[in-house]
Amino acid sequence: MNQPPPPNSAPPANSAPPANGRLRVRKLAFLALGCAVLAAAAAWTVHWALVNRDFESTDDAYVSAHLVQITSQVPGTVLAVYVDNTQAVKRGQLLAVLDPADAQVALASSEAQLARAVRDVRGLFAQRDALRAQIAQRQSDLSRAQADLERRENLLSDGAVSGEELAHARDAVAVARAALDAAREQLNATEAQIQGTTIENHPQVLNAEASVRDAALALRRTQLRSPVDGIVDQRVVQVGQRIAPGAPLMVVVPLQGVWVDANFKEVQLRDMRVGQPVTLVADLYGSEVVFQGKLAGLAAGSGSAFALLPPQNATGNWIKIVQRVPVRIALDPSQLQAHPLRVGLSMNVRVDVHDTSGPLMSDQSLTATVPELASDGDDPALEARIHAIVAENAGHAPATAVARRDPAAR
Repeated sequence: MNQPPPPNSAPPANSAPPANGRLRVRKLAFLALGCAVLAAAAAWTVHWALVNRDFESTDDAYVSAHLVQITSQVPGTVLAVYVDNTQAVKRGQLLAVLDPADAQVALASSEAQLARAVRDVRGLFAQRDALRAQIAQRQSDLSRAQADLERRENLLSDGAVSGEELAHARDAVAVARAALDAAREQLNATEAQIQGTTIENHPQVLNAEASVRDAALALRRTQLRSPVDGIVDQRVVQVGQRIAPGAPLMVVVPLQGVWVDANFKEVQLRDMRVGQPVTLVADLYGSEVVFQGKLAGLAAGSGSAFALLPPQNATGNWIKIVQRVPVRIALDPSQLQAHPLRVGLSMNVRVDVHDTSGPLMSDQSLTATVPELASDGDDPALEARIHAIVAENAGHAPATAVARRDPAAR
C-alpha cells in the first residue's frame, strides 16, 4: 500500500525551477527601459529641432560695469571724507576735501604776478610814447646843430669863425645824429616787444593769466567730487592721510549702466550676430525675473589669450582645450531700474541665434556709456576776476574791460 510522502520531503532530483517566467519578466523590463530611452531621445531630438536648435545658452556669465576710479590730481592732506562704502552718490556730490592752504597762497601769488605783468606791459606802451617824443626832440636838436654848422661854414671864408669853433659845430651835429639813432633803436626795441598787441593780449599778460588759472584749478581740485551717479566702493582714503596725485582713493560704480559678459564656447559662436535678442536670469532674483537684452558684440579674443600668463600652445605638452570667448550683452535700462544688479553676479544667458542677418562687429556700443566728465577749467567767476585784475592795473574800468574781451557782455 502506497503512502504519501512527508510534507517536508525534498522534490525529486529531476524537477526544474520555474526560470522561464523570470527570464520573460527580465526581457520585458529591458525592452520597456530601451523603449523609454528611445522615446526620451526622440523627444529630446524633436525638442531640440523645434525649440533649442536656434538658441545658445551658458551659465558662465557675470554682471560687469565701469569702475570709475576717484583719484586726486593734486597732492595734499585729507581734511574730510563725506562718503563710505555702499553709499549712493550723485554726479557732482562732494566726496572728500584736501587742505586748500597751499593752493590759496599760490593763487594769491599768481594774481599778484598778473597785476605786475599788466603794469610792466603798460610801462612798455608808455615807454614807446616817450621814445617817440624823444625822437622828435632829437630830430629838432639835429636840425638846429646842422643849421649852426651851415652858418659857421658860410662865415669861415670871412674869418669871422675860427676853425676850432667850426670843429665844435661839426661835433655837435655828429652827437645829435648819434642821439637820434640811439633813440630810434630804443623805439625799435620797445616796438618789438609790443608790436601787434594790446595790454590785454600781450604774451606776458596771457602767461600770467594762465598762471592764475592753473593756481585756481589746483585750488578747485582740492575738492573731490563724484563724476557719475553710482555706489561708492573700495574706499581706502582716511582723514589726515597725505596723498599723492594719481593715488586711488575710492571707486564709484554706475549700476544704471551695467552689462553682462557671457563666456560662450567657441563652437557656440558660429551663428551669433550683433543685435540678436537675449533672455537672462539672475541667480539673485531667480526665474521670477527674466531680463531682456541684446547681443552687443563679441570680444576680440578668448579669455585665455588676454590672461596675465597666456598659454604657450607651441610647447610639446600641448593639450587641446575648448576656448571660451566673452560676449557682451546689453540690458534693458528700465528693467535695471526696477531690478538693480551688482557687479559680479551670476547670470544664465540664452541667445536667440535664429536671425543671422546682423553684423559680426558693430562700430557703436549698445551698452550704456559713462557720462563725460565735466572740465575743471570752466569757471566764469574766475574769468571775471582775471578781467577785473587786468582792467584795474591797465587803467581801464573793469566793466569796460570785461565788455571788450567778453563778446557775451556786449
